[in-house]
Amino acid sequence: MNKDTAAEGLSRRTLFKIAGISATGYALAVQPLSAETIHTPDTGLVTRDIEVSRRADRMPVYLAMPEGSARRPAVIVIHEIFGQHEHIRDVARRFAREGFIAAAPELYFRDGGVKHLKDFPAILEVVRNIPDRQLLDDLGALLTHLKGLPQSNGKVGATGFCWGGGATWLLALDNPGLDAAVTWYGRLTNWGSGPLHPHNPIDLAERLHAPVLGLYGGQDNGIPVADVNAMRDKLKALGKTNEMVIYPDAPHAFHADYRPSYRPEAAKDGWGRCLAWFRKYLS
Repeated sequence: MNKDTAAEGLSRRTLFKIAGISATGYALAVQPLSAETIHTPDTGLVTRDIEVSRRADRMPVYLAMPEGSARRPAVIVIHEIFGQHEHIRDVARRFAREGFIAAAPELYFRDGGVKHLKDFPAILEVVRNIPDRQLLDDLGALLTHLKGLPQSNGKVGATGFCWGGGATWLLALDNPGLDAAVTWYGRLTNWGSGPLHPHNPIDLAERLHAPVLGLYGGQDNGIPVADVNAMRDKLKALGKTNEMVIYPDAPHAFHADYRPSYRPEAAKDGWGRCLAWFRKYLS
């Protein structure tokens, strides 16, 4: 890798901060989808790829829901920095099998996506040029679409992993239409800088609109436990509904069952808490 230089606009170190993972974390993050990756069957589900319009753009979304005409709550599943790959689509099916309408958008669609990129700095180059305002408006359009589905009960939550966890925080701080949020190891500080990424989630705590559950690893090299505790204390002082759970021995990306960072015990407990949170606030 080339030596970091200020002439690169954003240094390589700053780029890793935007991603929400460290160089060490990247070595784990880029592992290919393995044969051991859980594949959730779509038996009893309706699954399809759709497009959601926002102005002149059409955002690809993977939709999964139980069969039948019952009205159900919906969950937006926000992908990691690596885009809407098969693991994220599988997580959407897992939500559908639990009775939710699940929608996993591809948020890099304007830039040709990142799944074909093998070099991490190239991925970051795409991501750092996506304005937070554009990201939030895309998610807002999907939120509105889900509320209007005939199968929807009108309640929509959001959950996201790593970069998607940070995006989940921003959505919960920005959009009053969101009814609940669960963020998995979402960055609270060092989200980014400059006009495209003007705010860190912790700096906007007073704007929180939705009850939020935060799931974090105590051994996460990119997100200090002190940040998690500071956000918890700030939200508590503001009277905002939240719960922060720290798994002491878990690293970053402990839910990702296609990576060496996967920790089954923490992932299972976090998944149970996630489902309970959404059932409480989206029913």
